[in-house]
Amino acid sequence: MTILSIETEPEGTNAILRARSQEVNDILAPEIQQFIRDMHDTLVHTETGIGLAAPQVGKNLRIFVVAPELGLTQTVFINPVITKLSGGKKLMEEGCLSVPGMYGSTPRANSLKLEAYNERGRKFKMKADGLIAQLVQHEIDHLDGALFKDIAERLAESKKK
Repeated sequence: MTILSIETEPEGTNAILRARSQEVNDILAPEIQQFIRDMHDTLVHTETGIGLAAPQVGKNLRIFVVAPELGLTQTVFINPVITKLSGGKKLMEEGCLSVPGMYGSTPRANSLKLEAYNERGRKFKMKADGLIAQLVQHEIDHLDGALFKDIAERLAESKKK
């Protein structure tokens, strides 16, 4: 799978990265199951990624996966919904596989509650704090057609070449 970048179109944005993704109706469909495996494989082979949303690989579906090394019970989030955000926001350093070479300070809630479905079609609830809460918000932004650079207070180019 190829990760879409905002640099792939002359206007500086890829249309699917800006569209609201559609809910997945048949989670157990063979093509959805294969897509989830392909997303995990793609994420594992990135150098810096810890999360990957379906729009980033060209599918308008409400799915994201997270790196297994984060130690979460769930690594697949289908049709996720944030049910509660903490009252305060904190500036957190953030980057994105679809915005290569850019980083920024992004306001994110420090904790949240979430409901989603796993790859077996089972609904689950989760609480997240810190980095995991940031990651969930970042990936759900992708599913809603937003990029971190839209809300970052300071953007900078990476010094790595």
